Amino acid sequence: MIGRRQVLLGAGAAAFAPALAAAAPEHRVYELRIYRMQPGQRDTLVDLFDRVFVEAHEVLGMRILGTFEDLDNPDHLVWLRSFPDMAARGRMLEAFYGGPVWQANRSAANATMIDATDVYLLRPIGNGPPLPPAGHSDDSRATFAVDVHALTPANLRAARRTSPFAALETEPSPNNFPRLPVRDERVVVLLRRFDAGQSVPAARGMTEPVRRLRIRPTARSLLR
Repeated sequence: MIGRRQVLLGAGAAAFAPALAAAAPEHRVYELRIYRMQPGQRDTLVDLFDRVFVEAHEVLGMRILGTFEDLDNPDHLVWLRSFPDMAARGRMLEAFYGGPVWQANRSAANATMIDATDVYLLRPIGNGPPLPPAGHSDDSRATFAVDVHALTPANLRAARRTSPFAALETEPSPNNFPRLPVRDERVVVLLRRFDAGQSVPAARGMTEPVRRLRIRPTARSLLR
């Protein structure tokens, strides 16, 4: 195990090694990443996540909280990545994208994608709780609705009163890893669980979402 961790960390990332033996810190920064895939290539990228990318993130202190199929678009892959804070995000992304795992697999990964710039940089609303770090159900029917709303005072108030799986808002800090663009609009994002085939009502007191994703966890997704 130590040997594998050393390989995954690679040169320049050894500063993160002490975190491997410590309790994982609370994560307060999230990326909601929506990838437009080459036709038929979603499962290829999911396999790369499962085989190499999940552990390569974990050894650096990041988490891949979930990888999801878009139920309404077979050529979209949706995934969630988290970090302790913005400063850690910059360091950890530099270590990952400059490290041996990404260097060895980037050509294969990039070949599956048409666009990887549809990304929301987020944080829990107010002092709300972070996303749960692990799944809550093995029910194969469980799916999620991701509703993206305009960030307004009314929507923020309503989001605090609802009980979604998670309630997030745009992280206002500048993007500290500009190699990976993020969207510049400010939004409120609600993540809610529902059973496949069940309709998802609008959240009470909030405006209609400007975007809705209906997503299903892949086999290794922590969030279920």
